[in-house]
Amino acid sequence: MSSLARWCHRHRLAVVLAWVGLLLALGAGVGAVGSNFGNSPTAQNTDSAKATALLQQAANSAAGKTSRIVWQLKDGKVTEPTAERAMTGALKRIADTPGVAAVSSPYTASGARQISKDGATAYATVTFDQGASDTQIDHAKQLATEPGSATLHIALNGQAFTVNPAPNPVADVMGIALAFVVLLFVFRAVWVAALPIITAVVGVGTSAVAVILLSHVITLSDTTLTLGSLIGLGVGIDYALFIVNRHRANLMAGMGVAESIAKSLNTSGRAVVFAGLTVVVALLGMLTLNVGIINGMAIGAAVTVVLTVLAAVTLLPALLGMIGPRVLSRGELRQLTCGTGVFGTWTGWWGRWAARVQSHPKALGLVALAVLAALALPTLSLRLGASDDGNLPTTSTNRQAYDMIADGFGPGFNGPLVLSVQAPTPADKAAETKLVTALEQVDGVASTSAAPMKDGQTVGVISVVPTSSPQSAATSDLIHRLRHDVIPKAEQGTSMKVYVGGVTASNDDFASVLMSKLPVFVLVIAALGFLLLTVAFRSLLIPAVGAVLNILSIGVAFGAIVVVFQYGFGASLLGLGAAGPIESFVPILVVGIMFGLSMDYQVFLVSRMREEWAHTGDSRRAVRVGQAETGKVIAVAATIMVCVFGSFVFGGMRVISEFGLSLAVAVALDALLIRMVVVPALMHLCGRANWWLPRRLDQALPRVSVEGPADQPTPSSDPVREPQTAGLTD
Repeated sequence: MSSLARWCHRHRLAVVLAWVGLLLALGAGVGAVGSNFGNSPTAQNTDSAKATALLQQAANSAAGKTSRIVWQLKDGKVTEPTAERAMTGALKRIADTPGVAAVSSPYTASGARQISKDGATAYATVTFDQGASDTQIDHAKQLATEPGSATLHIALNGQAFTVNPAPNPVADVMGIALAFVVLLFVFRAVWVAALPIITAVVGVGTSAVAVILLSHVITLSDTTLTLGSLIGLGVGIDYALFIVNRHRANLMAGMGVAESIAKSLNTSGRAVVFAGLTVVVALLGMLTLNVGIINGMAIGAAVTVVLTVLAAVTLLPALLGMIGPRVLSRGELRQLTCGTGVFGTWTGWWGRWAARVQSHPKALGLVALAVLAALALPTLSLRLGASDDGNLPTTSTNRQAYDMIADGFGPGFNGPLVLSVQAPTPADKAAETKLVTALEQVDGVASTSAAPMKDGQTVGVISVVPTSSPQSAATSDLIHRLRHDVIPKAEQGTSMKVYVGGVTASNDDFASVLMSKLPVFVLVIAALGFLLLTVAFRSLLIPAVGAVLNILSIGVAFGAIVVVFQYGFGASLLGLGAAGPIESFVPILVVGIMFGLSMDYQVFLVSRMREEWAHTGDSRRAVRVGQAETGKVIAVAATIMVCVFGSFVFGGMRVISEFGLSLAVAVALDALLIRMVVVPALMHLCGRANWWLPRRLDQALPRVSVEGPADQPTPSSDPVREPQTAGLTD
């Protein structure tokens, strides 16, 4: 690493220009081919996937997206002449619009069921051509809302008319601004505040255009960019900060700029590379789930982390070389000039806190563990699902249409179940008719309807409207009851095959598949983390403690989103819409991301302890020195991550808000309670056992120096070699 640092320092201008050129080249590629993002939150080999495939095979239709126009008369009925004329005219104009395949009006004999029983609400279904453009859809939306007035309320929802909250760029800017303020306040030097942010922004910007190009190769969700920005800014600023902080300490110790950069990269830079590797391993561990949309998100996030690490170990040394000693504050430069610029290991608040943890490891450790366990407790009621228009703010037209449909036709009408029936024989068709009758008697079913099968047709469709909303637990129970009780009885003695599909069933299946894989995934990630830390620190105890505590920090992350998003406490104050289940893929991604971030702090903390242990052979001193010297920078790094992640809570996207809140809470508690209390407390209690590794295993494992070259441990005759605490001052 020192050779790389010296090369980047000598060729600093070329390195900076190379990064600028890379960003411009990738940007030109995006300008030429654009993006190709797509959402496909489905699981293969599920009942709903089979239902969808069967219907698509039978229909062989080129029809595109469908949507609803919902209207409600404030006082009166939608069949009144004025309202009927206004809406009939609008629907006719929409039907004549290019790109529209069909319009189903409630003002026809076949559309009578599209008017609510009280006559106050009605809806029309608009089906677009497969190749309908955004401009054509927008024109149809404009025509649909034109008749609206003070008494006639019109709202839109459905596939084509869905208005997803756009990512709020203010979130990125706010997070970066808060990070800059924190760094400036703590270090009192503009360049210390600016360099980590510049490095992270360049890394994230480069990765963003790279991910856009990658969307043409693999399936990537349209949230991948925002997720990558969230992760990249957080880890990028932190990684650069650790290197800059070590560089400042080296300068204050009297090193020259070039020597200090090389030393910083050979110590903290190694830790940064290893920490980034743990995050990448955790993210790519999601590939074991073999779920398309999650694979894409994991790869996109991993690309972001790789490029931010690359920026930290190449671009940052070049920038440090350009600004020279100005990375120090004016006060520190004066101290350096006077010959008093030496950082004291045991001075300051963090030195006193390290001494306190050493003096009371049992009491402080137990209190911290109790707090963490209480915050993780809501995880036991975690329920996965998919948010829908009912979770949007009430100001959204999609939410208004959702509420109008629920009021007029029942909550289940927003997410009917679609049963695809394979009935090749007349006996099977008769069995389908009996199934429709049986479904009407099932608890939780509001209504059923079956499309008549034409001559020669072997696939039928039954629509089942639940009495509960699409994301309700009662609807999930109904799906389970239909598949395991009602449908098997109807299929007995026939060759009929029935599959429960539709968007609601598909979301439920996706959640069930991911929930079943979540425990195995956590164990796989924990095992990988254990292996990496064992290689890095030549210890069994430290990796074991790290793996268990990382699982606890993940529990805290889950607990936070359950309380806010599932229970609804504080959701309205944050503008996050109504309470509902947690998005199915959020816990999986949080596990991968949080495990990696937790490992980061473990690496930065223990690598300094390991460095001191290698020099002194004194475990108590090593733990205390490591905590005292890294406490401040870990706390600052965690504060920056909280600012970055927390800013995304207000970004306007429910999924990203769930990520932002869970990661912000978990990072704060992981850094302040786990890394600054529980880990050092346990290490003090374990003593020299922290560094024990069986001889055969030590010989078998590869040698990886995270903390950089160090002297061999020197056994100490004095079990605790440390200065007197009476001299500790700020």
